[in-house]
Amino acid sequence: MAVSAQAVKITRLEGIPYRLPLHGTLTWGAHSRLSAAEHVLVRVHLDDGTVGEAEAPPRPTIYGETVASVLGILKHLESAFVGLDITDEAALNAARSSVAQNLTARGALDMALWDARQKAAGHSLFDVLLGPQPQVRVSYILGISAPAEMLEEARRVVEDGVRVLKVKVGRDHARDLSVIAALRAEFGDAVQLYADSNETLTPELAPAALDAMREAGLTYVEEPLPVSLLRERQGLRASGHLPIVADDSCFTPLDLERELAFDTFDILNIKTARNGFTDGLAMLERARRAGKGVMIGSQASSGLGTVHAALLSTQAGVTEPCELSFVLKVQHDLLNLPIEFKDGWLNVAALRDHKVDDEKLRSARL
Repeated sequence: MAVSAQAVKITRLEGIPYRLPLHGTLTWGAHSRLSAAEHVLVRVHLDDGTVGEAEAPPRPTIYGETVASVLGILKHLESAFVGLDITDEAALNAARSSVAQNLTARGALDMALWDARQKAAGHSLFDVLLGPQPQVRVSYILGISAPAEMLEEARRVVEDGVRVLKVKVGRDHARDLSVIAALRAEFGDAVQLYADSNETLTPELAPAALDAMREAGLTYVEEPLPVSLLRERQGLRASGHLPIVADDSCFTPLDLERELAFDTFDILNIKTARNGFTDGLAMLERARRAGKGVMIGSQASSGLGTVHAALLSTQAGVTEPCELSFVLKVQHDLLNLPIEFKDGWLNVAALRDHKVDDEKLRSARL
């Protein structure tokens, strides 16, 4: 006789670190570089044998987390979770929120809890999270490198089915414009381009830089100014040079409320990697009510994180291409099946059977 989901309790939390080399190096912002995805598979074990899982991508230069800190916070939180009913969402969220920061650890834990809850009830995340937009336009994160390398990488991912490129900029404005011009010459209007400045511009230079980006054919720019410059960001958005995407300024629901109060952005980038499903859905609804556009972003996620982000991307209120193609930069993923893109789109409903392959995990495990 099957045990009802209402009776199933959490027995332990587990973190499994793993390393997946990338094709080349992802470089962004003023100093950040990434040559491998060194992530943590977060697992929630239940007393009926069910295991829920999700991907935590620590980013020391963004959130201050490391693989060791993710493992440490899971161990710290374990006693608060053991014995809790997997259906008691209020208690689970209270336990998860008993620590501050640790965003990717808490985000992954939230998604693993959702996964475990559905599996214990005999369902899948797809049964509760696949929204009314199962076909999602995808974008690819094109990091800063030599212009010829950026163009070659762009050619490769466009060949693999991507039609939107998020171009990392900010270290050399003239060089950035040259790269954008080369991309535009290569692909014409067949590929949408937008920029991610990662807070590298100054209030004095930003207006002219955004005007130049607009004239070069970019559709919007992500975080052109440092997050600390709240008034300056408010003024830059009001000036209307180019639509602005909020990312670093909106890590949490509380951050989002501040940014909405000052009206600093046009499009919100929600990342399941740091917000999980619970906060991600809440932020999506809040942005929708405020009349803002929404995209679902990637924290350089591998396959499992991509599947989870893709599910949120299908929700009503997601209006922009979503960062679901970073798996094209990963040399060897953990999933049992490849994630494939066609003419700029991802069929999220087709990902239902994509799972972590245990043998691949053993090979990648640190």
